[in-house]
Amino acid sequence: MDARELLGWNLRKLRVERGLSQEKLALDAAIDRSYVGRIERGKENVTISVVEALSTALGVEVGAFFREAGTDEPRPSPMRAGRKPKSS
Repeated sequence: MDARELLGWNLRKLRVERGLSQEKLALDAAIDRSYVGRIERGKENVTISVVEALSTALGVEVGAFFREAGTDEPRPSPMRAGRKPKSS
């Protein structure tokens, strides 16, 4: 797994663990939602400033994005599609 794929894998894992949509994470990190998706797919070569913004938004250290996934570790599951219902 190259560095972009590793960063994307860990980003998605951390985002899903926290129950955040790409849209909410992008808003919290002040970046575009489609950019988050491209990062998660390993299609973007991000700057350290973007990594720092994502780590702050997720409440993790920058190093969390570069932890090697186990060979038997499944790909992080996607969250349920669609918006969450508004609570009354």
